[in-house]
Amino acid sequence: RYFPNHLKTAFLFGDVIHVPEIPSIAKSRPINGDNANSVTLNLEKVRHFMFVKDKKKFQDKKDKLIGRAVVTQPHRIKFWEMYFKHPLCNIGQTNKNNTNHPEWIVEPMTIDEHLEYKFILCIEGNDVATNLKWVMSSNSLAVMPRPRYETWFMEGRLIPNYHYVEIKTDYSDLEDRLTYYIRHIDEALQIIENAHQYIAQFRDKKREDLISLLTLQKYFKQTKQMK
Repeated sequence: RYFPNHLKTAFLFGDVIHVPEIPSIAKSRPINGDNANSVTLNLEKVRHFMFVKDKKKFQDKKDKLIGRAVVTQPHRIKFWEMYFKHPLCNIGQTNKNNTNHPEWIVEPMTIDEHLEYKFILCIEGNDVATNLKWVMSSNSLAVMPRPRYETWFMEGRLIPNYHYVEIKTDYSDLEDRLTYYIRHIDEALQIIENAHQYIAQFRDKKREDLISLLTLQKYFKQTKQMK
């Protein structure tokens, strides 16, 4: 529709956490290192780019962290081992198979149910945290370690404690971070406002479509298929 049919594109579908040997279009890529061969496009808009209209104020939400996730990766298992019964956390595992911890299994929660809580866990899975986009569009705070992977959402450009609440990679400071923002409402509200401003750039469909086309055009030029 927009480019000649003879132009060729290498696609990598799925959760991509490596950098390919040839320039390729992918949903995700590592943030650190030489990732130039991984060109991100918004390949899973329906699943990843969903936003919410949150009518509940941060001040009126529960003073807890909510988390529902498939828990199979070692880093998620570690978090659940540390905080499953913690009084500041309501976390549960939604997968009923491939688990050594049946006590963690709970039924999934709706997004609206998540939005009853001040803090929402956005821990990476196979690649990025799928829920990060809608959480940052809400009046709750995204809580996560610094991301290792990025998508069209440019997770690598997010600023810790400016766009989201950063916790250590070993999760050891979670309680301190939650308690801090429960006590410092003004700072929490500023992070939420910053997150909303970041989200705004992805709400303009025409602009997003244009940037996607320009990205493909640059891909074809860099692979010497166009002048």
